[in-house]
Amino acid sequence: MIKFILVQVSTPPPPPYYSPPAHPQQNRQGKTRLSKWYAPYDDDEKVRLRGEVHRLIAPRDQKYQSNFVEFRDDKVIYRRYAGLFFCVCVDSNDNELAYLEAIHLFVEVLDAFFQNVCELDLVFSFYKVYAILDEVFLAGEIEETSKQVVLDRLDYLEKLD
Repeated sequence: MIKFILVQVSTPPPPPYYSPPAHPQQNRQGKTRLSKWYAPYDDDEKVRLRGEVHRLIAPRDQKYQSNFVEFRDDKVIYRRYAGLFFCVCVDSNDNELAYLEAIHLFVEVLDAFFQNVCELDLVFSFYKVYAILDEVFLAGEIEETSKQVVLDRLDYLEKLD
């Protein structure tokens, strides 16, 4: 079962000893663009988990390290697309490859729906992104594995508007 899903900007956050300048800048390092929680966490724990997951996966070398990371008693499965990390935290006994493919399916559906998706689509059309997420994942499990079925459902939902 999925515990949570995060989409985060891939640049690493500043070190803890970093002091910001007197005039704040538009710095989006480590910013979460999408989060969906399937397990009950309070708000402080969610913030802590976002930071821990980002610090865990951001510095990893994509060429030489796997996309599966042990995290507490669970596993984080992630995939990097352009400047974003798509992360799924699952039970330690779940099938990693199934979730890795589900992440890829989710990104393919986003790309087809938005005609070449970018980070701004996630920010400004977040309600559509959550609708797509709910078509692929439901109640912490993979719901649909067919890209065409998901796109047909989304097309139907678009016609209702």
